Amino acid sequence: MTFSAISALSPLDGRYAAKLSTLRPLTSELGYMHRRVQVEVAWFIALSDAGFEEFKPLTPGARTYLLGLVKNFSEADGEAIKAIEKTTNHDVKAVEYWIKSKFEARPELQKAGEFVHFACTSEDINNTSHALQLRASRDVVVLPALDKIVLKLRDMAHAYAEVPMLSRTHGQTASPTTVGKEIANVVVRLQAACDRIANVKILAKMNGAVGNYNAHLSAWPDFDWEAFSKKVVETPEPLGLGLTFQPYSIQIEPHDYMAELFDAVARTNTILIDLSRDIWGYVSLGYFKQKLKDGEVGSSTMPHKVNPIDFENAEGNLGLSNALLRHLSEKLPISRWQRDLTDSTVLRNLGVALGYAVLAYSSLMTGLNKLEINHAAIAEDLDASWEVLAEPIQTVMRRFGLPQPYEQLKQFTRGAAMTRELMRGFIVGLDIPEAEKDRLLAMTPGSYTGKAAELAKRV
Repeated sequence: MTFSAISALSPLDGRYAAKLSTLRPLTSELGYMHRRVQVEVAWFIALSDAGFEEFKPLTPGARTYLLGLVKNFSEADGEAIKAIEKTTNHDVKAVEYWIKSKFEARPELQKAGEFVHFACTSEDINNTSHALQLRASRDVVVLPALDKIVLKLRDMAHAYAEVPMLSRTHGQTASPTTVGKEIANVVVRLQAACDRIANVKILAKMNGAVGNYNAHLSAWPDFDWEAFSKKVVETPEPLGLGLTFQPYSIQIEPHDYMAELFDAVARTNTILIDLSRDIWGYVSLGYFKQKLKDGEVGSSTMPHKVNPIDFENAEGNLGLSNALLRHLSEKLPISRWQRDLTDSTVLRNLGVALGYAVLAYSSLMTGLNKLEINHAAIAEDLDASWEVLAEPIQTVMRRFGLPQPYEQLKQFTRGAAMTRELMRGFIVGLDIPEAEKDRLLAMTPGSYTGKAAELAKRV
């Protein structure tokens, strides 16, 4: 069987491949190789500038050539590394050998060839590569996708700030709100969630086989290898990695920052699951209609249906993403003694975990862009729910010391079909100032929204 979209094992590389084109170059096997080459080159160039007699500073031409290996890294280069790996059966060593193969016909680089991967353990290259992958995935794909959702919701919150809507607590009619205020609630939550994602420091270590610079010091005992490693890790790209230095580790970086990042993304996804379910419900109530698309089929047998499939797709894929993200955050910080290999195979699923999230964000945006508010349905629901005014009436009664206001309204409204006339009749009989009575008589379910519009507009 030849590989194609319909033969792919994962739907991320099959059915939904086109929707993940921005993430794939960053978290695929090719992207992983690319970052490994970047780390090896940065370390090699930095060693040439360390002041060692045995490794003189590289010429400008050599530096340009080496940085070009990173900048111009291609799928053909990735295939060449995989070909070497068939012999080495070691992916990082294959990268080292590939870089050395690029030194042919360049005497300056050939002479310094053994400084490629000098004193490094594979995890020095891998943890930094994963850090680069995660930083790019977060900053280039995940956060921009979430920002689009936040901006769309903010626009909706402002546009619908004054559209009154019946609330439902425990599924029952409750004090009215506005459509914009309910969306504003999500905006505030998402903004805080995105800040948590953005504020996670992406850590990396370059300290050898068990974190003690053993091999480094065997070569140059008097050199400050910790300061050197920190400089390579924290110097901005392209000459460094632009990450945050992790000074303490076993063979692997502890991955606590990864757990923090994945938990932050998972919490954000949970907010979006909540949003997807609520909008699904509002579509079901008729509060929102969905823009029609020519040729689209809602059901194979019921021609009338326009299903909220984008919100269902988002909910399902957010759940898949969270299942993987939570496993990653629970598993990765755990390693037997100085190293076991269980994290290696798990880390290859970074792109899968984030991919399901990015796919969900795309579906959610598609769904949000289809929504059209149905003013008539919302107004009809409000007009059929005059019982919600029991709350303000009994509250005003409390203010003026009337006996058992809550109990009176409970007996009057509970289980009964309330109408405008019934509520007005109750108000007319109250022993309260006429101005307050007039204010209650003028109140409707649609006007009883408190500060909802103000809160929505200022989000």
